[in-house]
Amino acid sequence: MTFSIVARSADGHSHGVAVATKYLAVGAAVPAAEADTGAVASQSEFNLAYRPQALALLRTGADAAGTVAALVAADPGRAQRQVGVVAAEGEGACYTGAGCLPWAGGATGDGYAIQGNILAGPAVVESMRAAWLSSDPDAALARRLLAALRAGEAAGGDRRGRQSAALLVVAKGQGYGGTGDVAVDLRVDDHPDPVAELARLLDVHELLVGRPDPATLLPLTGDLAAEVRDRLAVAGHEADSLDDALADWAGVENLEERMVPGHIDPLVLAELRRQEPAGADTPQ
Repeated sequence: MTFSIVARSADGHSHGVAVATKYLAVGAAVPAAEADTGAVASQSEFNLAYRPQALALLRTGADAAGTVAALVAADPGRAQRQVGVVAAEGEGACYTGAGCLPWAGGATGDGYAIQGNILAGPAVVESMRAAWLSSDPDAALARRLLAALRAGEAAGGDRRGRQSAALLVVAKGQGYGGTGDVAVDLRVDDHPDPVAELARLLDVHELLVGRPDPATLLPLTGDLAAEVRDRLAVAGHEADSLDDALADWAGVENLEERMVPGHIDPLVLAELRRQEPAGADTPQ
């Protein structure tokens, strides 16, 4: 009842899972990942224990194939299970039990495992694999995973319809403020078009939590500094230091991750320019 991709970034620093299904809150049941360890998707008739068990096995140095074999061997309900695993290095691995409802199957390769059950057909997995392999290896893992998920959806996805989707990516120190390892954890629990909604949420997430690109930063000098100061003042954020005023506004707008002293991120500038001045008349 699910299609998913479990994968590792080309540089090996990130691991993640993207998944969609005709089932409520798939993000609460299928994906799990640990920085510098690996990732797993447990699906079909979920065995929730697969997630902590897989990560524990990967921590010991087991590869993906060995981890999948161990999970399945210990599970009397293996015929109804489906699981995909990627380790810190090497080939991904997946398993589809003989009792999974058709169409069911998967595909694996270096750093990825794609699997699904109750699908429109094998084209779902094939399309996901093609999208993954053709994506830019230097792109953010979340974007590559989402591209594969969207390809599976376009190929027919879950043959029963749509309901939920989720995206999980981990990388050492890449969580909010560098204080954790969860870089992306987005869930669409119940929606008529969950994959499209997941894409929208990823755009919002990247704006609010993404780190600025140093190559695009604009120095806060001259006319730009004057404009930013004026806009901040109108919005009620004034301070002796322009950096302090901007940081004050950014904290209210949840853009604090994009603050760089003496500069402004173009995405932050666009948000500042987009806002209606305080007290502006509302169009009738």
